[in-house]
Amino acid sequence: MSKVISLEQAASLIKDGDSVAWSTIGMSYFAEAVASQLEKRFLETGQPKNLTLIHDCGCGDGKDAGMSHLAHEGLVKRLISGHTGQAPKMAGMVVEDKIEAYLLPQGVLTTMWRQIAGNKPGVITKVGMGTYVDPLISGGKVTSKATDDLVKRIDIEGEDWLLYKKFPLNVVVIRATTADEHGNLSVEEEAQLAEILPMAQAARNQGGIVIAQVKYLAEAKTIKPKDVKVPGVLVDYVTVAPAEQHMQTITTEYNPSLAGNARIPLNAIPPVPFGERKIIARRAAMELYDNAIVNLGIGMPDGVASVAAEENVASRFMLTTELGTYGGIPASGGDFGAAWNAEAIIEHEAQFDFYDGGGLDIAFLGLAQADQNGNLNVSKFGPKVVGPGGFINISQTAKKVVFCGTLVNGAKLSFEGGKVAVLEEGRTRKFVEQVDHVTFSGEFAQANDKPVFFITERCVLELRKEGMVLTEIAPGLDLEKDVLSMMDFKPIIADDLKTMPEAIFQQAWGGLGEYMVSTAK
Repeated sequence: MSKVISLEQAASLIKDGDSVAWSTIGMSYFAEAVASQLEKRFLETGQPKNLTLIHDCGCGDGKDAGMSHLAHEGLVKRLISGHTGQAPKMAGMVVEDKIEAYLLPQGVLTTMWRQIAGNKPGVITKVGMGTYVDPLISGGKVTSKATDDLVKRIDIEGEDWLLYKKFPLNVVVIRATTADEHGNLSVEEEAQLAEILPMAQAARNQGGIVIAQVKYLAEAKTIKPKDVKVPGVLVDYVTVAPAEQHMQTITTEYNPSLAGNARIPLNAIPPVPFGERKIIARRAAMELYDNAIVNLGIGMPDGVASVAAEENVASRFMLTTELGTYGGIPASGGDFGAAWNAEAIIEHEAQFDFYDGGGLDIAFLGLAQADQNGNLNVSKFGPKVVGPGGFINISQTAKKVVFCGTLVNGAKLSFEGGKVAVLEEGRTRKFVEQVDHVTFSGEFAQANDKPVFFITERCVLELRKEGMVLTEIAPGLDLEKDVLSMMDFKPIIADDLKTMPEAIFQQAWGGLGEYMVSTAK
């Protein structure tokens, strides 16, 4: 019997009360055509109702795609996710307290599928201790309707650990590029490998079904065995989507260079324009050293890759992403999660195993809100809760963390002759007495002697045993007027307070390679 069914038939397989997991990396690996058809079915018939929706990455395009399709009262009862920032309609349901919502670390969720497949109790890890997902704080619950304890502290030989409990799976909706007539799946046009194999294994071992959305159908046994990423025996149904509902990334339908099928000249990637973002990226890049394994977060930190390419030092360390890419230049914007000219691409869950075990030498991450205790918040701002993505795993387990961002939001500065001047002050302060949400625990970092830096265009701070220490100030600025007055707490001022290098405040630099030599480890 053929496994190939229509999109309408695929949507009809999801029943009231089902627990449905989706593969996704933004719009990469997301079965957009199935979700769109499921939304249409609900709007026309009122079914299915009361679903539990599960996905480990952000899921959407920041507009109406992805999980926004399923953000309807009555359709969704519970959300278990790593991030809602790309699905504003679903995020709105969380803010309005209309559903049960649990926002957990991306790396925990992506490694959960293997635990479910292996009939283990869940994921046991220290990731999340001291943050809002710690049951001593909120256990990842972000709405009043979320009352179940999905995370608990356990004792193993006198040591505290977190247990993220496994959950039931009725349906898993995954994506691939090609399916043969037996349901074997290959991913030749996808930008990553994702976690589709353990998701399919988990569903099969829990008695659930697996629906796969693909672009192409092939004759049976025509996909090379090593190219099969999910064996057909694990796939119950296959449905074919139009190309516009099978995007390689949020903004790209298909580019062979993002799938490892071609290479582009790196000079085709435009440099970061001169300004505060480039200055922050330059100063952050000065923390690099030869042979380091590096992760770059989305937003301000991805400028480090551009600076490294411009300075001709990108080959001296290994850039990686949590989605499994190694080498090349991590893509930014709507292509985030992919990489140009990657040397290797491994499975999503395997990458987090490596990260969680301390494999990352340096992580460059965004700086949204920090406090006097060295805590950082990237997951909640006022009533809006978006979740941590991979931030908790990466920031907690990397050997060194560099947070990158402006001192305040909305300021206008000038950079003339290697000096900085504030033309118009910003309104939103980022350095506060206490963060709204603890996504990174300063106390946990201090207890583990982790080097932690906060790099802005005006100053550099370092989290030390004694607290937050201001170690550098930009040339041309007044310490009290331009820096301390724009913080809600007064950091410790280093006895040897230095001036940030004037060279990085110039249009052209060219000094990163020499600096890396002087700081190689």
